[in-house]
Amino acid sequence: MKGREIHLASRPLGWPSEDDFCLAEVEVAEPQAGELLVRNQVMSVDPYMRGRMNEIPSYVPPFDIGRPLEGGAVGTVIESGSALFAAGDVVLHQAGWREYAVVPEDAATRVDPGLAPPSAYLGVLGMPGLTAYAGILDVAAMQPGEVVFVSAAAGAVGSAAGQIARLRGAGRVVGSAGSPEKVEYLRGIGFDAAFDYHDGALRRSLRTAAPDGIDVYFDNVGGRQLEVAIGAMHPHGRIAMCGAISMYNADEPPAAPRNLALSMGKRLTLRGFLAGDFAHLRDQFIAEAAGWLHAGELHYRETFAEGLQAAPRAFLDMMRGRNLGKMLVRL
Repeated sequence: MKGREIHLASRPLGWPSEDDFCLAEVEVAEPQAGELLVRNQVMSVDPYMRGRMNEIPSYVPPFDIGRPLEGGAVGTVIESGSALFAAGDVVLHQAGWREYAVVPEDAATRVDPGLAPPSAYLGVLGMPGLTAYAGILDVAAMQPGEVVFVSAAAGAVGSAAGQIARLRGAGRVVGSAGSPEKVEYLRGIGFDAAFDYHDGALRRSLRTAAPDGIDVYFDNVGGRQLEVAIGAMHPHGRIAMCGAISMYNADEPPAAPRNLALSMGKRLTLRGFLAGDFAHLRDQFIAEAAGWLHAGELHYRETFAEGLQAAPRAFLDMMRGRNLGKMLVRL
């Protein structure tokens, strides 16, 4: 049996292009003992993948030239060499960017399609949702009544972070996004205020949305928005540093933030984190998030590209903010 994969063709300099990817047809291996052959149904594209395209030290190894990229995917087991899984099981794993994947049994997680559509396990019930949950409740240790600001708030992580803050008792939740459509979406899912970061001065926009300042900043962007958030923080405020997408494709050092010295006088906490640090919270998160979903209190959106060949373009569109909610590729 043959299947298609997306390989990394070259390491991008600055912004990636479709020429940095190639579509390959390969022989699909037979699963051995302890392995599963999975037909992928849907795969994820995420900002962290940009860093893996560079050959630099990081918390995950870089992608190999001429090899398939990797990332979250959900699919159906079509052949099992494991006593733990059977054909027909729907599983979450990290061998995306391909139609068929041979997955070790200890690298697969069974998901319940009766609880939510399979795609939700790559978004609101998956890594983005867990990232938001851990970032708001553990890393930033948000307390009821506090004011929370979330950047890139219309994305999969940001929209979940803002809603989780509200559901857990935040006094006010503010979000920034990149278009009027996204701002309206945020207002519709319970953000108290939202603004388009392209409109005028960021400092003025945040002051209008949170006139009394902020206690928690969930940072997906870095750069100028991080600088403005530091300026608006109350003493002893906390910043959960989830991502810095504004700088991932930069070919020069960032100009901001220039006011880090304020973190000393304000006694701020700036803490970077990875979703993998909080695997122990997954069951708790799934139970609570599923309850919110069923009650109609937690909302999510998905943007789909169709077909494996569309994955590179979907990745580039996601990096440029052309998605609303989670960007996914349906295979």
